[in-house]
Parts: sequence; structure tokens; C-alpha cells
Amino acid sequence: MDIRINAIHFDISDRLTEFINKKAERLARRNVDITAVDASLKVIKPETAMNKEACIKITMPGVDEIVATKQADTFEEAVDLCMDAVDHQLAKIKGRK
Repeated sequence: MDIRINAIHFDISDRLTEFINKKAERLARRNVDITAVDASLKVIKPETAMNKEACIKITMPGVDEIVATKQADTFEEAVDLCMDAVDHQLAKIKGRK
């Protein structure tokens, strides 16, 4: 599985990178068909509450790209919300097969 993290217009910390990798690996353990996880993080202007945005894209063979975009006060919270949304979408897909 390939994990790509893109921080738009800011330098990402090692702690945040490790957090995203851990979440992506946990998701991949439950869904072995996942081939790639792309995470895009950006700060939304102006500087107010809920200005951190995370977008998670999951690539799997035979399935359209699964995407979740969420905003929160912190990147960790936004990534958590995205991973929950992606997990829910994956559960729906598994239910159809």
C-alpha cells in the first residue's frame, strides 16, 4: 500500500505524519484491497475556528475512488473524521459485494 501525504502551503510535523500513517495502516488492515491512500491537508484562510481541512482519497482495484473531505479545529480531528467517513463508505461497498 502506498501512503502519500500532501501538506499545502505549510510544513507538516513528524508527529502529524506518523498519525496519518497509523490511521491509514489501520484502515488498510481492515480492507486489504486498498492500494493507495492520499491525504491532502491545508489551512483555510482566514485564520478562524474550523480552518483545518483534510481530504482523504482511497484507491482500490475495481472500485471508484473513495473520497472524504472534512474541516475541523485540528488536522488530527479532520483526519479522524475523514477516516470514519471513508470507513463507512468501504463498509457500504463490502455490503454490496
